[in-house]
Amino acid sequence: METTVSNKQVILRDYVKGFPKESDLMIVTASDTVEFKVKHGSAAILVKNLYLSCDPCMGIRMREPNHSTLALIDSFVPGKPIAGIGVSKVIDSDDPAFEKGDFVWGMVDWEGYSTLNTAGMFKIDVNINVPLSNYTGILGMIGLTAYAGFFEICSPKKGETVFVSAASGAVGQLVGQFAKLMGCYVVGSAGTKQKVDLLLNKLGFDDAFNYKEEPDLDSALKRCFPKGIDIYFENVGGEMLDAVLLNMKTFGRIAVCGMISQYLLETRDRLQNLPDIIFKRIKMQGFTSIDYIDIFPKFLQFVLPYIKEGKLIYLEDIVQGLENGPSALVGLFTGQKHWQASNPSRSRMMKSYKYVLRLRDSYTNKTTKSVMY
Repeated sequence: METTVSNKQVILRDYVKGFPKESDLMIVTASDTVEFKVKHGSAAILVKNLYLSCDPCMGIRMREPNHSTLALIDSFVPGKPIAGIGVSKVIDSDDPAFEKGDFVWGMVDWEGYSTLNTAGMFKIDVNINVPLSNYTGILGMIGLTAYAGFFEICSPKKGETVFVSAASGAVGQLVGQFAKLMGCYVVGSAGTKQKVDLLLNKLGFDDAFNYKEEPDLDSALKRCFPKGIDIYFENVGGEMLDAVLLNMKTFGRIAVCGMISQYLLETRDRLQNLPDIIFKRIKMQGFTSIDYIDIFPKFLQFVLPYIKEGKLIYLEDIVQGLENGPSALVGLFTGQKHWQASNPSRSRMMKSYKYVLRLRDSYTNKTTKSVMY
């Protein structure tokens, strides 16, 4: 039986300016092989990575750090592997809380095998009958983000109006469903007809629109919310946020989860309607899932029964193989090129379903058929 194995990694070449490209990342085989045994006394675990999550915040980490971004997270180091949330199987353990064969999720480098400090790693209960990839999404930080932003910040009430931008994205699809479960009226925006149809016909949104087909976002929102918006779950920023502010109700709440249209711009959009926050006494709060990690058990207690009852749907786009990681990650930001050419100012609002990278099984070299929703 083999005692060592080579280790493929996805490396950041150098800090990125503007939108990331596949050429900013490279696939390498690490110079050191991985031993299938962790050092005694290290309290570490050796894992085989099975699923890796592609998330917008990784684009921020590919850029040179500055005072603002360091308040959130460290940048990746050029010449080193990038990292993100992953699902892994324990190969060997020197931590008594983890055993060989356990499945875990947490922050891992983008590589075949990782030796990890167990702080921040979560053991997966295999008795919960869900796909392992869900722990990169609905049962991980993505799910906690949707839950915390909607319930802890926005405090929804039955009958309120809710708008979700990038509503077919990893977080947005959950927020919309949470809102429906609470008896709210929910509208989502997305960037293709396919995604709008998905919001209406599969995820249960009351209404939805393709922002790329709307000449005036203010008019689109007034059409959907003639009496105004109580809750806005913000994933986009820029001109979408500016239009939303005009349509918020007095004492409305905005949970600022992301601003994907703005992260990678050298000159960010200037908003015109910020005084509405004062005029309407709007609560607007930025947050990350880490701020709410202490309520993770409460979140699971809420979400698991709905999953078991089939009342929550979670859509993933599974991409096969570490070698396809750069294109999957960059795909979060590049969007559809034909749209960029036709309207560059609006092409920056991009988000798709939850992108997950599935690694090939190094023992059997098997892959499974990729799933596209």
